[in-house]
Amino acid sequence: MSEKVKGVIAREKGSEVELVDIVIPDPGPNDVVVKVLATGVCHTDLGYRDGDIADDFPFLLGHESTAIVETVGEAVTHVEVGDFVVLNWRAVCGECRACRKGDVKNCFNTHNASKKMTLEDGTELTAAIGIGSFAEKTLIHEKQCTKVDREEDPAAAALLGCGIMAGLGAAVNTGDIQRGESVAVFGLGGVGLAAIAGAHLAGASKVIAVDLDERKCKAAVERFGATDYVCSKDKGEEEVIEEIRNLTSGFGPDVTIDAVGIQPTWRQAFYSRDLAGRMVMVGVPNLKDHVDIPAIDLYGHGGSIKPAWYGDCLPERDFPTYVDLHMQGRFPLGEFVSERIGIEDIEEAFAKMKRGDVLRSVVEF
Repeated sequence: MSEKVKGVIAREKGSEVELVDIVIPDPGPNDVVVKVLATGVCHTDLGYRDGDIADDFPFLLGHESTAIVETVGEAVTHVEVGDFVVLNWRAVCGECRACRKGDVKNCFNTHNASKKMTLEDGTELTAAIGIGSFAEKTLIHEKQCTKVDREEDPAAAALLGCGIMAGLGAAVNTGDIQRGESVAVFGLGGVGLAAIAGAHLAGASKVIAVDLDERKCKAAVERFGATDYVCSKDKGEEEVIEEIRNLTSGFGPDVTIDAVGIQPTWRQAFYSRDLAGRMVMVGVPNLKDHVDIPAIDLYGHGGSIKPAWYGDCLPERDFPTYVDLHMQGRFPLGEFVSERIGIEDIEEAFAKMKRGDVLRSVVEF
């Protein structure tokens, strides 16, 4: 039987979000209805609201969440009613060409719910990244649920569902940082600071934080494991690159991570790395961004350039691991929770995000 709950939607491009009634249908055979506990306010949600990602309005926003499984479809075996889960948008299918060759982190056909949630008038909603969890409850595929230790703080665990895992995975998985290597991270929002923490966890000997905002740079050193920082405000590209190289014996870092996704940070990450160094791009560009470098520089610099989708994570492997590390005091997951807010405060949370006042606002239900 369908049910009605409160949820936050973006009705049209650039308009303020609305808190409305949404209708959740009965779950299909492999679907589950979950009661949402906490949802992080992620920059991706702002991208959906502003039309920078897709134009399938209206969107049911929210995707970075913890929840309790409440109702399951008749064929569900992956979870049970009452399970404490982190929601994920990489529910691997096991059947596509990537999965068949064992490259499941690049699954091309991840699972989503078999039915659409709607407004009361029947208008179908597009769930953000297939989740839509700025709502009291949401409908997802069973494989979009990853069980973790139920003793974890729901607000902290929620952040593994997207941004923190993206940055952490960009360092540990995509960048494959090894003990003793040097790393520079460009852009110190939640994703960038997660990359800093991931580099520290991986055993990097030098972790350089780079941002326009000196407050964020100092926080990276004091709270997340950076060893040095470069405040790039009022500095040209060459000056930033020179400072980074000076911190790495004149050669440049072994690994650089662009956590912004715009041409200035991309170029700084590309040119500051050591010859044959590895560059990771985890910042998500908008639909109009371009990167322009001479082809000879791409060839001559060597090494690799890798985009990081979801930090190349496997939720079933990675989410429980980092929850456990947080509970053991070995990974600062809780440090990313800047504030706890209500569902009616999301528009103001977007404004705070734009100003750089928060790492993550987390909606608690």
